[in-house]
Amino acid sequence: MNKFLYGIDFGTTNSALSIFDEEKQEIVSTITVPSLLYFQHEQTGGEAMKYVVGDQAITAYLSDGMKGRFIKSIKQILSRSSFIETRIHNKRYTASDLVALILKDLKAQADQIIGYDCQKAIIGRPVFFDDDSAAKDTLAQTRLTKAAQLAGFTEVRFQFEPIGAAFAYEKTISKKEKVLVADLGGGTTDFTYLMLDPAKVGNTDRKNDMIASGGVYVGGDSFDSAFMWDKGTPYFGKNTLYEATPGKILSVPISLFANICTWDKMNFFNGLRIQKDLQDYYHYSKKDRKFKNLITLVDNNLGYSIFQSIEKTKIRLSKHEEARFVYSNMDIEIDEEISLEQYNAVINKDIKKIANYLEEFMLKNNIQAEDIDSLFLTGGTSLVGGIQHLFKTKFPHIPVNSGDNFTSVAKGLAYSGYLFQD
Repeated sequence: MNKFLYGIDFGTTNSALSIFDEEKQEIVSTITVPSLLYFQHEQTGGEAMKYVVGDQAITAYLSDGMKGRFIKSIKQILSRSSFIETRIHNKRYTASDLVALILKDLKAQADQIIGYDCQKAIIGRPVFFDDDSAAKDTLAQTRLTKAAQLAGFTEVRFQFEPIGAAFAYEKTISKKEKVLVADLGGGTTDFTYLMLDPAKVGNTDRKNDMIASGGVYVGGDSFDSAFMWDKGTPYFGKNTLYEATPGKILSVPISLFANICTWDKMNFFNGLRIQKDLQDYYHYSKKDRKFKNLITLVDNNLGYSIFQSIEKTKIRLSKHEEARFVYSNMDIEIDEEISLEQYNAVINKDIKKIANYLEEFMLKNNIQAEDIDSLFLTGGTSLVGGIQHLFKTKFPHIPVNSGDNFTSVAKGLAYSGYLFQD
């Protein structure tokens, strides 16, 4: 029987698994799924919980009238110590439980291709799950390890995601290069500076080739949250006034709108207390029409569909100078033209965070621009115009390379079998 291992890139937005044949030293196949879960509205007591993963989650969510439980960006909660569990149809799910469901789906698809139960995997992780807390970073990896075990993996190693991307790029070059790899995903932006050499592909000791690595907790979800805050929340009553007591007019708490801008909070924004508060604010605001949109959003679990519209706007602006931010559902009507200049202004704060971190990373590790032979960008967020502009401006004379933005990391992880030699 052939020996296989899986390289798994569990991502904030998408996840991928590459099947590596260790005897033939080649990748057999790569599978990708959106990192989405949907638990059907109708469940039968006493039976196993019904849920679907990936694209099927979107289809089921929409066909179910958006009444069930839709969960996105699960990776974001791995480092959140405040998240203990969530209840779905009275069943408790920890962060590890939720992640395991996606890993199980990927594993089942891969096992079917190779014809047996593969329990060996190299799983990617960002350089930092949370850039301000070592304790949270440790918590995230512990939870991810548990998820892998729940999914049926008994032999697991971890590799930094940008190193995985680097190994995928290494397969395409013909000579030694000092490469700065930037992996720009939904949740984090990670950097690795390393020496790549096509003659070393498959070597069991690459430690001396890894010169520096680091990361910052900013990614595509940050851009979407900033856009929702700036362009979306005004349609949901961010500036609503209500009469707290006779003659005393106050603004509705801004925290309500911060919650609908962040997926890991919106997923669990459905408690009885918050629902009562929303109804009270609506009543004392004299039934403000835009605030009613917020209640509709929360009551009908419309968050994903709103963020789909934001994603479409972002994608169009990666290639065009303008796009329309359009949403029409359950009396919520949004139709606003967004220019690239406006979008860049919205995400400028996050772009600066990435730029500032990159500057610190290079200074800390004594990396000069002239020491870099090439740049390799991967991850869906690398396609954003502001990101492209950042790298082309900072490194005008260094070639910018990219692979498949959604599978490069998984393939590189599959090439990291040397980690099992310890």
